[in-house]
Amino acid sequence: MKIYLATGNKNKKREMSQILSGHTIVTPDDEGIDFNPVENGTTFYENSIIKARTLYDIVHCPVIADDSGICVDALGGIPGIYSARYAGPDAPQGRSDGKKTPQEEQNRLLIQQLNDRLAQGNVDSSQFRNGPRSAHYTCAMVLYLGNDRIYVSQDTMEGALVERIEDAAGTGGFGYDPLFLLPQFGKTAAELSAEQKNAISHRGKATRALVRIINGIEELNSENLQKN
Repeated sequence: MKIYLATGNKNKKREMSQILSGHTIVTPDDEGIDFNPVENGTTFYENSIIKARTLYDIVHCPVIADDSGICVDALGGIPGIYSARYAGPDAPQGRSDGKKTPQEEQNRLLIQQLNDRLAQGNVDSSQFRNGPRSAHYTCAMVLYLGNDRIYVSQDTMEGALVERIEDAAGTGGFGYDPLFLLPQFGKTAAELSAEQKNAISHRGKATRALVRIINGIEELNSENLQKN
């Protein structure tokens, strides 16, 4: 099946192509499609729907869209849906001029914001899965087959942030992965192989749920063709 991926992020395309290896994954850039939707939702799910619907209205073919980000528990979920735009404690939803802060600076600012918050005390981490530095990635993913045929999967990858920016490690993955420590591996997400990360990641788990749906749709279509 040819599936459009509603993103311009080549790293996401690479990960999705590995997981959806039996299908042809195409991005708008691959076909010269102008695609820059306004992501003004208030949740990962809302933003994924916005992207999926916008691209579907252009290509009228199956579309997968996702919205994902890192959520730091002691910071109340910051940066969350604003992960790509995050610019530190003074601009957690992004800079007023709309310019993106370089990823290395985002990483440094996030560690500093968490450290400052923990230094203030009064952080009840008893409900956090991985202690006071607990964090998780969230991915909401939508398979859009038409205005009345929409399938949604949402999942997480649980971990914690490293203590110092100097502890960031790894060259794999992207985004905040060098900061994101996975207790079960004793490594950051950026230190894992692509296969290891896809097996446990928020995006990997959400995608595999949609793969089961896609396979079910293809089986049903095949059965209907045989009946006809």
